[in-house]
Amino acid sequence: MTTEETARAGTEWHGEEAYDVFARLCPSRELFAELADKWSMLILMSLDACGPQRFSELQRGVGGVSRKMLTQSLRNLERSGLVLRTVFPETPPRVVYDLRPLGRELAELLSPLGHWTERRAQRMLAAREEFDAAHAEGDL
Repeated sequence: MTTEETARAGTEWHGEEAYDVFARLCPSRELFAELADKWSMLILMSLDACGPQRFSELQRGVGGVSRKMLTQSLRNLERSGLVLRTVFPETPPRVVYDLRPLGRELAELLSPLGHWTERRAQRMLAAREEFDAAHAEGDL
């Protein structure tokens, strides 16, 4: 443990300046890891792009996510104050997910990252192929 981490271990976490995602014991690091999860980011981006959605709509919109992972990710996002889960008293009950202001703020930061990735995907895939080819030859 570094001197900084030792000092922070006994620190009460108050105010934005006290948090440091690089410090191993900082609570912001766990939050960062949860937010950096691909499903969380895709869910936030989908809610930002498409607005409020039911569970099945989110699952279709975020291709490849299992029911279990979607449930777990939505629960974590709701717990962190990023997503609002609204249950409508109907038969059967209708549940809709939407962004809270904090979630919208984060989604607005993530959307450019998603668009950047789409625009640069071809270049990155080509770089991967080049890297893999160069390293496969060295392994022979």
